[in-house]
Amino acid sequence: MRKRSRTAKAEDINQVGFRIARDSTGQPDVSDAELRKELMRAIGKLGGKAGGPARAAKLTKEQLSASGLKAARARWAKKADVTDT
Repeated sequence: MRKRSRTAKAEDINQVGFRIARDSTGQPDVSDAELRKELMRAIGKLGGKAGGPARAAKLTKEQLSASGLKAARARWAKKADVTDT
């Protein structure tokens, strides 16, 4: 059976415009999965560093204490599970 010849699909005008804008502004190509992971990891770190203290400042003393107690119990429960097995 004869193989079909494939023709390259023409780029959409929107894709061309996007590529030109990205290249002219020097933004990185985020189509690479590893680069995308690194970028998302950096953004997540920044949000976590800002969000935690802001949330703690809004909580009352009792709420903050209850939250800390719950976290400590969760950590100790994890340690107990690891040592049991």
